[in-house]
Amino acid sequence: MAEFTIRTYGDPLLRMPGEPVREFGPPLRTLGEAMLSAMRKARGIGLAAPQVGLSLQLFVLNICDEENPLLLDGKIVETAKVMPMLLANANVTVPAGEKDCYTEGCLSFPGVTGEVERVERAIVRFRDADGAPHTMECEGLLARCVQHEYDHCQGILFIDRMTRPHQLLTAAKVKKIKKATLAELKAASKKT
Repeated sequence: MAEFTIRTYGDPLLRMPGEPVREFGPPLRTLGEAMLSAMRKARGIGLAAPQVGLSLQLFVLNICDEENPLLLDGKIVETAKVMPMLLANANVTVPAGEKDCYTEGCLSFPGVTGEVERVERAIVRFRDADGAPHTMECEGLLARCVQHEYDHCQGILFIDRMTRPHQLLTAAKVKKIKKATLAELKAASKKT
């Protein structure tokens, strides 16, 4: 499989909800490995399929959080034992709770970080690379990352969730990224 390039803000695919994953097994596992490779190369901890140009409800994660074990299919598991993970057709529920502000970044917004309010818990129902269903309950960094990547699969970007003051603080950088991306897309369309 070819190497993926991470799409940056301005690419219209980032705003489109992904389609459900329909094929499981070796092809999906290979796709997940290619996504993990792109994520590692960019020094990320999560990556959604739309970020690499695939309109799918699919994301990968690689987070080791020793302080917050997760509950996977009713069993307590250390994150290091299940990472990296591929989550297809995820459905994320965020339980009611107090929201806290955390600094987030995104591989589709190089050099941009901002404060995002999130509840530090999530319940995720998903399918693995073989199509087997799972339920995961998580807290902390993993819960925030799950919410972030799930948002990507719905066409929601972290700048949409950013606090208003941080939207204003990052507006010039975000505009510059969008302008550069649109110029690249225009140049690429002229070559074809």
